[in-house]
Amino acid sequence: MSDQPAQIGRAALWMTGAIASFSTMAIAGREVSFALDTFEIMMYRSVVGVLVVVVMLTVTGKWHQVSGQRLGTHLIRNAAHFTGQNLWFFAVTAIPLAQVFALEFTSPLWVILLSPLLLGERLTRTRSLAALGGFIGILIVARPTPETINIGVITAASSAIFFALTSIITKRLTRVEHIGSILFWLTSMQLVMGLVVAGYDGDITLPALSTAPWLVLIGIAGLTAHYCLTNALTVAPATVVVPIDFARLPVIAVLGMLIYNEPLDIWVLCGAIVIFSANYLNIMDAKTPKQAHTT
Repeated sequence: MSDQPAQIGRAALWMTGAIASFSTMAIAGREVSFALDTFEIMMYRSVVGVLVVVVMLTVTGKWHQVSGQRLGTHLIRNAAHFTGQNLWFFAVTAIPLAQVFALEFTSPLWVILLSPLLLGERLTRTRSLAALGGFIGILIVARPTPETINIGVITAASSAIFFALTSIITKRLTRVEHIGSILFWLTSMQLVMGLVVAGYDGDITLPALSTAPWLVLIGIAGLTAHYCLTNALTVAPATVVVPIDFARLPVIAVLGMLIYNEPLDIWVLCGAIVIFSANYLNIMDAKTPKQAHTT
């Protein structure tokens, strides 16, 4: 019990880095969207990612952790993540940033619905209620009418589904693979995917002096965001980390208002609170059986 304040403090420190990284990636993605398409953004992000991961593995002497035994699983995971990230980058250029982040928070709820099919996990009554609550939250955020449903809302909501698929496959991989191996195949496979889809027409836009710094930021922020989030979940339970992670929404809402003059939409915030509550209900449901088996 006495260690709980320190635990929360360490988690808050890591989550501050995660929130800053996710926000940086969204703003940088919008800043380069005038010159590059999403495929090119993902390609250059992967270039930076490969360089960072290669240096990290070399400096730490952990190349032995990189395994080629499960390339098929890595390929499926990275294809899902690549698709989701492309949809996400498109969404940040098309709709307010707060709306993108609110819809992204539905990813854990898609995990609830997909896990019984892909992991054989049981869909409990509480998890079903959480998924229903998340769907209600989506309706509040999107407020679907012919005027409000647009390609930005659709891509943001769709990205959450692909991020959920990524999470499920990652859960399988982390049982048998080191984080260094996962990051190496993530960046290298997505670099190839980016080259293929960005260059299919024979025309890849080269970085300019105005876009290169933003692309470096995207690459670094993409890695640090997930690194910080993973470390936060290592030092504290999800019941502590998730409420801190939710601070991403008001932070990006304020940044969107200050930088892009985006209005603060009360319905987006209300819907996000409903989505957060559904996520938290699911976490508490997942926590209960673990406690029962821990003696």
